[in-house]
Amino acid sequence: MPGENLSRDEARERAALLSVDGYEVSLDLRSAVGEDSGDGPRTFRSVTTIRFRCNEPGASSFADLIAPSVTSVSLNGRDLDPGEVFDGCRITLEDLAADNELVVDARCAYSRTGEGLHRFVDPEDGEVYLYTQYEPADSRRVFANFEQPDLKAPFRFEVRAPEGWTVWSNGAGERSDGVWRFAETKPISTYITCVVAGPYHYVTDSYSRTFADGTTLEIPLGALCRKALAPHFDADDVFLVTKQGLDFFHDHFDYPYPFGKYDQAFVPEYNLGAMENPGLVTFREEFVFRGKVTQASYEGRANVVLHEMAHMWFGDLVTMEWWDDLWLKESFADFMGAFSLVGATRFSEGWITFANRRKAWAYRADQLPSTHPITADIRDLQDAKLNFDGITYAKGASVLKQLVAYVGEEAFLEGARRYFKRHAYGNTRLGDLLSVLEETSGRDMSAWSRSWLQRAGVNALTPQVLLGPDGRVEELAVVQEAAESHPELRPHRVAVGLYRVADGTLERYARVETDVDGARTVVAELAGADAPDLVLVNDDDLTYCKSRFDETSLATLREHLGSVTDPLARALCWSALWNMTRDALLPARQFVDLVLRFAGRESEIGVLQMLHAWAESAVTHYSAPARRATTAALLAQGARRELYAAEAGSEHQLAWARFFARTATAEADFDLLRDLLAGTATVEGLELDQELRWAFLEPLAAHGAVDEKALAEELARDDTASGERHQVRCLAARPSAAVKAQAWAQVVESDALSNAMVEATIAGFSQGSQRELLAPYAEKYFAALERVWAERSIQIAMHVVQGMFPSLQQSQETLDATDAWLDAHPQAAPALRRLVLESRDDLARALRGQACDQAADQ
Repeated sequence: MPGENLSRDEARERAALLSVDGYEVSLDLRSAVGEDSGDGPRTFRSVTTIRFRCNEPGASSFADLIAPSVTSVSLNGRDLDPGEVFDGCRITLEDLAADNELVVDARCAYSRTGEGLHRFVDPEDGEVYLYTQYEPADSRRVFANFEQPDLKAPFRFEVRAPEGWTVWSNGAGERSDGVWRFAETKPISTYITCVVAGPYHYVTDSYSRTFADGTTLEIPLGALCRKALAPHFDADDVFLVTKQGLDFFHDHFDYPYPFGKYDQAFVPEYNLGAMENPGLVTFREEFVFRGKVTQASYEGRANVVLHEMAHMWFGDLVTMEWWDDLWLKESFADFMGAFSLVGATRFSEGWITFANRRKAWAYRADQLPSTHPITADIRDLQDAKLNFDGITYAKGASVLKQLVAYVGEEAFLEGARRYFKRHAYGNTRLGDLLSVLEETSGRDMSAWSRSWLQRAGVNALTPQVLLGPDGRVEELAVVQEAAESHPELRPHRVAVGLYRVADGTLERYARVETDVDGARTVVAELAGADAPDLVLVNDDDLTYCKSRFDETSLATLREHLGSVTDPLARALCWSALWNMTRDALLPARQFVDLVLRFAGRESEIGVLQMLHAWAESAVTHYSAPARRATTAALLAQGARRELYAAEAGSEHQLAWARFFARTATAEADFDLLRDLLAGTATVEGLELDQELRWAFLEPLAAHGAVDEKALAEELARDDTASGERHQVRCLAARPSAAVKAQAWAQVVESDALSNAMVEATIAGFSQGSQRELLAPYAEKYFAALERVWAERSIQIAMHVVQGMFPSLQQSQETLDATDAWLDAHPQAAPALRRLVLESRDDLARALRGQACDQAADQ
């Protein structure tokens, strides 16, 4: 819609003109229940009063609102004609006074896309659940406002809801005369206001903290989920991590939690992992585990809980001025999530997961043509939507870890403390943070900032070892390289570790922490050391780089990777080998061989599950077509072998069971999966809960080994919202032209499905075993792109553009078709072009990897 995509220039102009004193928002959500009229979208009444100042009386501006209709608009007691001032997304405000009051009475629409006020009907019991999700700019779908992060204000909400419902918002609430009224918030940005309403299951607890000055802080805690999930809800563990996190941040930030209560809502059909609304954090309900999961899942949930908690300071208390500096909240929250996870909870190995999983996301994003500096150039809201990416989160967090090594942990934390006190309830830019870090560290941060925050790209560090006549190290140097597209060489604070094989293990015997700068850095301290079998140039994962190996190190890993005793070092070796595979420096079959030989010895469950995902990707994307079937069969055989070898009832056994199902290729594999489902075969210690049953059924459906009737019977066993999503994915996975045509029509040609069902259908649609069946949709994809982007919400459009790209049509023809579309549509929305360019880059990378794998035969 014209005007919906707010630009940075417009936001700056409005912020220079206006200051907001407060909002009063009244929502009537009683229309959420009852029969749908079917005549247009289901709507609710939204009445907003905004009090604001204008420093140029007589000037004009606008308020934001996306709504089907507006009943009335009043500015300073003067009624305005909605038909004249409201264009569907903006309300024109002319002849402003020094002090203003705007009252907007509108009919806003419930959402099925997870944007704005999302309405979900539980198929299990018919109950209706509501929640809001706004980032970056969807609060205007619920109430009229000035939708930009630097126009902060206090908010006061009141909500009318159906009988029997509970309503939550950022502040504490009470129900009186049928209306829920909530305490006024501190000054916050529009995108972190929140309302959750419905018959949710609610559990309470409390947190207390006494500070050195004798004052005590009491924080009411709450956790909620749908009633149907209550039997699976382990709120005690959520509260445990919450309390540990609050203690940790109070110890390190010296600024008491500023937002009163702390509720955490696990909500259905959520687009994100979670959202940091102060006092009412929302999470995707998949963090309520319906079946047995590994400790990696609990660690992942704890990390997200702590990430969102860190936002209470980084993002909510102090907020970036515009989305250019999104990293000021997301990079810090991502870093602090891992930092506090290791420092405060039972997940003391969290940095291993960070090195292996989070950084993999960053390395991929930083090698795409759309890579950008951590401090990005965000022209408008569509740019902002796409910048919640691996650069802003994981690379930013990795760079902050490097910053801690560079300035020292205490200087870093003292800088954070000054930053909070200096800018509380305000908005900041990059320079505001750098200035306090310069104060606390005594270092000039400008050069560091230019290299790490204001330049894109990832460097590769490779060891060079020269041995002397005595067999000892004569010289050890670190060579730094950069991509041609991003030639910046950066200063790195690294630890270089030397390892040798002894008594069947690969152990570190020397370590030096040093500064690497420029193209080649000699590590003088290691001269004279015993000759190493392995050199790890980013030991302990202090910096952000792609680690490479010299020939001796690589040969050692081929034979002894499973013998690396330190789990973090082992994870770093795996990560480096995977990056080599993606960069077409290591044939896919060799990476798969390493997984088959050594993954069964991996102690860290999170690393093991990452290896499984990488091995699948190696087969699907990087294996030479002539070798793909053979490599896939070897992977399935190895997974089956490890399934039976794993300790009975262990989380490793569960991980191998899921991996075996995903890699199953032979009829004997399908027979075993069917027999396990029927109970006619067993694996000692393996319990088939409902989630594992669906995990077995999807590959069976994809290979035509179960029919629609079997999937319907499974849904009858699991007639829940989760079961419905699983069934939809399995149905779309079936190897039938009619099935694919139906899935395509449901996702691309229609907007009837909710966001969760769109995701499930797309996940089922694209199967690595169905390349020929999917081939006709490549041409259809490019023909539909502009229409999808124009007609669908940006969230759904992103799902379709990314998920339906013909990534399995791995040929020069598909690459050419992608280039032809890009050449023919230079004026397409920049965000749309970015998504297509990213998919094109993944495809080109796959072709290079396949060529590398093919060359291994020659």
